[in-house]
Amino acid sequence: MSQPAQVTDVTHRQVPSPAGRIHLVEQGVGPLVLLVHGFPESWYSWRHQLPVLAAAGYRAVAMDVRGYGRSSKPEEATAYRMLDLIEDNVAVVQALGEETAVIVGHDWGSAIAANSALIRPDVFRAVGLLSVPYAPPGGPRPSEVFAQLGCDEEFYVSYFQEPGRAEAEIEPDVRGWLAGFYAAFSAETMPAPGALDPHFVSRGGTLRDRFPFGRLPAWLSEDDLDVYAAEFERTGPVGALNRYRNMDRDWEDLADFNGKPITQPSLFLGGALDASTTWMAEAIQAYPATLPGLVSSYILDGCGHWIQQERHEEVNEILTGWLASLPT
Repeated sequence: MSQPAQVTDVTHRQVPSPAGRIHLVEQGVGPLVLLVHGFPESWYSWRHQLPVLAAAGYRAVAMDVRGYGRSSKPEEATAYRMLDLIEDNVAVVQALGEETAVIVGHDWGSAIAANSALIRPDVFRAVGLLSVPYAPPGGPRPSEVFAQLGCDEEFYVSYFQEPGRAEAEIEPDVRGWLAGFYAAFSAETMPAPGALDPHFVSRGGTLRDRFPFGRLPAWLSEDDLDVYAAEFERTGPVGALNRYRNMDRDWEDLADFNGKPITQPSLFLGGALDASTTWMAEAIQAYPATLPGLVSSYILDGCGHWIQQERHEEVNEILTGWLASLPT
């Protein structure tokens, strides 16, 4: 299996954390920038950012979230609640000999980064959010909200709740499932307007019933897909799916922070064709109140969900410009 040249100069490390160990990849010297991936990915989703951030004078560190890649995979589903993931992030910063870091996340990583900044502002001095906007804790119980979506169809988050159900769909063909999932939410390969929405499952069906198959999006080479598939074939999808199975627990755990803004300097980047951006448009409109330290906010035209891979050159330029604007 080959890997693109831009990830050959990185250093792989494992550091202790409440999960047991966290695997991370780092490149460069300077202020720490911690990069947190989403579902269903790994540190590798930041392969285009690591060398650019290193060249710009930063210590760029991309981690495998617990349950993914070479990080520990606790057996208990409750071990994937948000508070545990925040503790992992703090442990990584400390294990690297640093006191503070800028944290940047994509997809679930965006929510993890946002809550890390919200709860531990003493550690995370600035936060960058990709694809998933910040919405303060609170509101209705998540499971009740998701259950109301889709009418006769089932929202994917609800579909993921029952242990073993999504696993039975994914595990017989991990590589093929990942290829379809990535294609379904990429700008150039996503289903056309009016087609069945891959965020939903027909009663008695599976998610992959609605995936586009036949070609990969341009940002994802066969070698890239091999890297992702190899990680999930080794670890299985249970740890990744358990993140979704803790959303109600998070709702309870974070109740003391209901409605609280993130006051550190922040950045938001979303794709115009990404449902995470369009469905949460009201959260973006609320940024003057919820992200009062917002430095910049961008919506990239013609971009889907995998923003730092689909449009890595633009994202890198925006990220480095924002980082340069932060107080040292």
